[in-house]
Amino acid sequence: MSVQAFRLVCASGKDHLPAGIQIECLECSGHDLYIGSSDGCIHHLLLVEENGTESAGLPLGQQSDYPNTSFTTSRQNQRQLGVKKPICDLRASSALGRLLVLCDNTIFLLCSDSLEPVPGTKIRGVLSFTLNENPVSGDPFSVEVCLISSKKRTVQIFSVGQERVQIVREVATPEQPCSLAADGYYLCLALSSRYVILNYNTGHCQDLFPYPSEQKRPIIKRISREEFLLAGPGGLGMFATVAGISQRAPVRWSENVIGAAVSFPYVLALDEEFITVHSMLDQQQKQSLPFKEGVILQDFEGRVIVATTNGVYVLIPLPLEKQIQDLLSNQRVEEALVLTKGARRNIPKEKFQVMHRRILQQAGFIQFAQLQFLEAKELFRTSHLDIRELISLYPLLLPSSSGFIRAHPPLHEYADLNQLTRGDQEKVSKCKRFLMSYLSEIRSTEVANGYQQDVDTALLKLYAEADHESLLDLLVSDNSCEVGDSAAWLEKHKKYFALGLLYRYNKQDAAALQIWVRIVNGDLEDNTRTDLFEYVVDFLTFSKDQQLVWQYVDWVLQKSEQVGVQIFTKRSLDEQLQNGFCPDTIVSHLCKYRRALLLYLEHLVMDKMIQKEKYHTHLAVLYLEEILRLNSMDSSDHTELEELRRRFQSLLRQSDLYRVLFLLDKIKDTDMHMERAILHGKLEEHDQALDILVHHLKDFSAAESYCMWNSEGKEAPYRKKLFQLLLSSYLSPSTPANTLTVAAVDLLNNHPTEFDAATVLHVLPQEWSVQLLCPFLAGAMREHVHSLRMSQIAVGLARTENIIYKREKVSEKLSMKEKPVILSEKKLCHMCRKPFQEPVFARQPNGHIVHAHCATNQHVNSSIDHVPSQSKRT
Repeated sequence: MSVQAFRLVCASGKDHLPAGIQIECLECSGHDLYIGSSDGCIHHLLLVEENGTESAGLPLGQQSDYPNTSFTTSRQNQRQLGVKKPICDLRASSALGRLLVLCDNTIFLLCSDSLEPVPGTKIRGVLSFTLNENPVSGDPFSVEVCLISSKKRTVQIFSVGQERVQIVREVATPEQPCSLAADGYYLCLALSSRYVILNYNTGHCQDLFPYPSEQKRPIIKRISREEFLLAGPGGLGMFATVAGISQRAPVRWSENVIGAAVSFPYVLALDEEFITVHSMLDQQQKQSLPFKEGVILQDFEGRVIVATTNGVYVLIPLPLEKQIQDLLSNQRVEEALVLTKGARRNIPKEKFQVMHRRILQQAGFIQFAQLQFLEAKELFRTSHLDIRELISLYPLLLPSSSGFIRAHPPLHEYADLNQLTRGDQEKVSKCKRFLMSYLSEIRSTEVANGYQQDVDTALLKLYAEADHESLLDLLVSDNSCEVGDSAAWLEKHKKYFALGLLYRYNKQDAAALQIWVRIVNGDLEDNTRTDLFEYVVDFLTFSKDQQLVWQYVDWVLQKSEQVGVQIFTKRSLDEQLQNGFCPDTIVSHLCKYRRALLLYLEHLVMDKMIQKEKYHTHLAVLYLEEILRLNSMDSSDHTELEELRRRFQSLLRQSDLYRVLFLLDKIKDTDMHMERAILHGKLEEHDQALDILVHHLKDFSAAESYCMWNSEGKEAPYRKKLFQLLLSSYLSPSTPANTLTVAAVDLLNNHPTEFDAATVLHVLPQEWSVQLLCPFLAGAMREHVHSLRMSQIAVGLARTENIIYKREKVSEKLSMKEKPVILSEKKLCHMCRKPFQEPVFARQPNGHIVHAHCATNQHVNSSIDHVPSQSKRT
């Protein structure tokens, strides 16, 4: 479909012109219309434009499209130049009040009102002329006229004032030109078969392109600064700059073009049957108006006039905004955007910005309706669309509290998404996926500024409906979701875990926990998180709400004591004390949860290293009771029992705070011999402890380990004492046994350095061979030699250190000595100025040499600071 860019209106028909007139040329300046006839007469008419509110004679649907513009024409004056030859060209200068007329190869200068000739201003020998619309002289009281001489191959530049005509320059041309246009120093000339650009200041001539010699008339038209429109070969309208290049693609018009005009952004061409309208922006033909017998098409100060030999018509442009809206109505988005961009130069900046934004938004909705989502998104972003305009197409996505009202006039014709997609669910799904993606992109940008609640609420609803994984990310990040609407929507789509997150983000922790507890209990079905119970425990662990924590502690512990106790164990001790979760309170509360209590006491004793007897004793008693309980069960887990005893023994070894006698009394009638041995060791009853390990348990490695860990951090004699006790236990005559003999030999041979060799040799049985004790004897000897040598090394190092110290002291004294003082008979005392008679002197701190008695007297008088011990005598 073509664009209705112009409407043809008759300005002056046969009734307004003299009978028999034949129009040859036109000039229009403001309301003044000048017509040059074929009989050498100039007619001056007043062309008055009248605007109405509606366009009569047009179809009903188009009556408001065009202004109801009409013209009234009245005759003002006419002038016969005195020659019966056609008027070839007319040019008016409103600033000078002058009219330039070309007739019979002569330019006449007339008064534009009276049409009286200005004496002495004729220019003869003119083939064609034009006014330089970008003159270089800068004289406001003259116009620059460029003309083609009919007598020689030159172009002449004249300066024309109100009363004078003066030639400025003459420049030669390669051939005789037949038509020209001017811009600054540049002339665009049509030669016999080609176009050229001539710089009349430098004389440089630049070839452009040829045109058919059989063409009726070459067309050259200046359309902007340093740019011309030319009728080229093959029916093309070519654009050329003064540099000889084209910055626009050509327009295709008829090969029989009679005239051309420019009304930005359009180029109009006249041929024998039509007026065609072409866009300068995309070079496409937009409109075609039937017009026969046309002879002239020209633009005058933005007004386009076309004429036959006996009638004048005006092409009234449809406002660009209306043209753009027509293109959008026909979903010709690209053309509308191109035309909008081109309209920038014709519309005031502020008005254009408002119009441009609205057009981009309308175009975006058209692309959106066609499911061209990438294009639509870019248009929405560029136009800073109020995102609520888009969200409002989706039913129920805007929060109920939103007071949004769509733009008026509307940006689109759709009530909602269902109307836009005509109920096609696949299209609806695509549109929802697009909005989901677009909202997630813009929610943290300026596009959503001021509408964060609307954007986040809509995004939450889309995520919930689509079961999208980003729903949880939205709710745990900074968001502005409207709580009431969002909660109802999440509940509707059974997103209960997400509902809890919504409450949690909005500081409604009690409501969040209530939802999550119902999910864990099975009252609500939501499989979002399989570890929801652990999540609730973590939530309670890091909650600052003491009342809320205690409210759910029992529920958690009843589900799992091992997991539930983490509510207390994962809290820092400082935080517990500050928030009222003191250990005593927690221990008291956990008394009915034995496993949780055991784990919590382990946390206090083992992890936090709290040095309180009651916790250590309580933990030990719990271990003991649990061990005894498992022992009493026929089907107890042996692995669990062993692990529990291991932890119990570790506590007994490492801690020194529990009540030893109390525990010893509790286990005295049990088979927990290892634990009893450890407890005896804590009481320094090592002989009893070793007796249990050796004679009851017969665990020799445990006995050796006992000696090791009991002597950790203590002096070597203490350790040797323990090992000596163990050896004595092995060698006790009351229990002769081969196994104990082997254990004694292994003990000696494996730990030779832990014994005093002389003492051991006295207690060993006489029948033991040297070969049996060879490793022990070798190790003991090696240890003895090693100790001896280490002692010798220590003595040697001490001596060396002493020598070094003495040498440092000597060096210190030597370094205090000064240069020698030489006395002679010529040397005088600094005080009495007499020579020295004896080799006895005193040296002052300032280095002066004086007699000893002078120095003494001076010291008595406190006039010098002399230290006798520092005097030097020779």
